[in-house]
Amino acid sequence: MTDTAFNSLKLHPDLLKNIESLGYQSMTEIQAQSLPAILQGKDVIAQGKTGSGKTAAFGLGLLNKLDVKKFRIQTLVLCPTRELADQVAVELRKLARTIHNIKILTLCGGVPIGKQIDSLYHGAHIIVGTPGRIEDHLNRGTLTFEHVDTFVLDEADRMLEMGFQSAIDAVTDVLPTARQTLLFSATYPDKIEAISRKIMQNPLMVKVEASHDQNSISQHFFQVNNNDDRLMALRLLLQQHQPESSVVFCNTKQDTLAVCRELNAYGYSALALNGDLEQKERDQTIVQFANKSASILVATDVAARGLDVDNLDAVFNYNLAHDSEVHVHRVGRTGRAGNKGLACSFFTEKDSYKIELLSELLGRDIRAESLPRPSVLEKPITQARMATIQIDGGKKQKVRAGDILGALTRDKDLTGDDIGKIQLFDNWAYVAVPRDKRKLALEKIVKGKLKGRTFRARLLRG
Repeated sequence: MTDTAFNSLKLHPDLLKNIESLGYQSMTEIQAQSLPAILQGKDVIAQGKTGSGKTAAFGLGLLNKLDVKKFRIQTLVLCPTRELADQVAVELRKLARTIHNIKILTLCGGVPIGKQIDSLYHGAHIIVGTPGRIEDHLNRGTLTFEHVDTFVLDEADRMLEMGFQSAIDAVTDVLPTARQTLLFSATYPDKIEAISRKIMQNPLMVKVEASHDQNSISQHFFQVNNNDDRLMALRLLLQQHQPESSVVFCNTKQDTLAVCRELNAYGYSALALNGDLEQKERDQTIVQFANKSASILVATDVAARGLDVDNLDAVFNYNLAHDSEVHVHRVGRTGRAGNKGLACSFFTEKDSYKIELLSELLGRDIRAESLPRPSVLEKPITQARMATIQIDGGKKQKVRAGDILGALTRDKDLTGDDIGKIQLFDNWAYVAVPRDKRKLALEKIVKGKLKGRTFRARLLRG
């Protein structure tokens, strides 16, 4: 049993006293698992959702080893948005109340760079900033990191989603190799694993929740007679459960197109994903679904391989998978990161053998359930929250995520929290914006400037 009392840690007495005055009783799970290693100076990867207490976990670690008398930048914390950077800075200042003369500076886009340069001239101990603005300062020579001994990536998965990979690379390239690196992330996709291998030394992996638990998935089975029945069953269940994002699995390319066409005709925002799509079309489809600009993806198993979408609310098996293991893989795409998942499967009398195999695999009898009443079709259809803007400029035109974020949030009518995923390709970029502000956002891109240039942009249908 891990001791969760803060006084069980080798923390500076002033910090312990302050924690007590703030009313912190005992450590959260992420703090109990990561703080001992952080205080020992080890590199740590911690996977946990927002609200798990991660800011205090890395905050106490970096404050404990900070040398206030050495007026140099000793810690760099990278955050995906200005709003998060401001929250982190506020929390760090709260934790540092008993440390006199400590200076914490935020460096984010959306504010004049001149004032930041003046502040940097006067020095700081801790920098909290967004990747794009930190990279700007490095390029201008207004920021140096030779004394940094702690580097924190907060919400690393979101930073990569927003297209900050190259900015993170530019920052890590100039950091001292003899440093402690702490990476905090709500999810742990392959990209996070790749970046951790590159920038960390033997990191301890801390995970405060199961990323995938079959028990968190509610599985339901419905008997149908033909394709008309399937489509009606799908519509009834979509209206009953109102999932924000769902994948409908079909066994043929033709079915993906037919089902997608029917759903869109009824007013849903659906996209088809199958092996016939050109690479650019495939990229666009996955971008729009992953960034919540389309709420339903109708896909074949082969086309859905490598699809990395977090928080998928529901999976519908329009046709049962040919193989029981494929069924498990399909439904395992929902119910991740501690969330509840929903899986609904349609079967016919001909599928009795598959149902027997699934019963054995799942360890329970599978009985056909009743579909929702037709009256649920009177409910309004849930529309996708976001819309996607495609910009005719990408990596080869030196467009960065920070440039797009800056153009959209230059005025106060859109904030960093409004902006969804930013994804950069060689010659184009995609950004998700709130559907109700899509025209405003498009105007900001088209009439504004990126890298001092104007770029053509358009809204994608979704």
